[in-house]
Amino acid sequence: MTPVPPALLQGASNFRDVGGYRNADGRRVRQGQVFRSDHLAGLTPDDLARLASLGIGHSLDFRGAAESTATPYAIPGVKRLAMTIEPTVIARMQALVAQGIVPTTEETVALMQETYRDFVNHNAGTFGRFLKHLLEQPTPQVFHCTAGKDRTGFAAALLLSALGVDRSTIEHDYLLTNQLYQRDARLEGQGHPHVMKVLWQVQPEFLHAAFDAVETQHGGMQDYLHGAIGLSPQELAELQRRLLQD
Repeated sequence: MTPVPPALLQGASNFRDVGGYRNADGRRVRQGQVFRSDHLAGLTPDDLARLASLGIGHSLDFRGAAESTATPYAIPGVKRLAMTIEPTVIARMQALVAQGIVPTTEETVALMQETYRDFVNHNAGTFGRFLKHLLEQPTPQVFHCTAGKDRTGFAAALLLSALGVDRSTIEHDYLLTNQLYQRDARLEGQGHPHVMKVLWQVQPEFLHAAFDAVETQHGGMQDYLHGAIGLSPQELAELQRRLLQD
């Protein structure tokens, strides 16, 4: 495990290096190659200089169309690629509100679990594109959504799984969001406090739902990576060669 990473950027609270963890074989994920973040629309001039010093050449943006429009950004020297995954949990919440239904905390957690199962079963093609882009582009990259917690959290879990990192370490990285992420006032909703508390945090149960779907519906992580995600054994081996060190 690693301690809570220091804040690298002023305008993106959940920005951090995915590297530094050791996998089951004792090899370490290379640092300075892949970063995860919340949205990048609030970066300061110092932040832009920091990204330039890190050599980041691509940002992989999982946000939906409305999210990207609400908080657009352009970073000199960084090519943004849209890898759109619409925030379906918001649509589900809005549908319930329209019916006059306020979900309980437990029902909200269940909706989030359903969202994570959707990541596995309905968004595998997009997450496959994400991993293949990391394979095809040798320059450092950052991937993000709005809060850097759900779509980004599953993407990070998938990448670390592909690199052979164990589940407890992956969960540790996933839960760091609860210590690092600071809500953007521009994105605050007017929902019920108990609902918003669930939506603005991550819980182990969310990630467990995704991993359970991988195991029960796709035959385990290796079969999922080679099947729905679309990485050949050769591509997976090359990804590991590029992003692991002894």
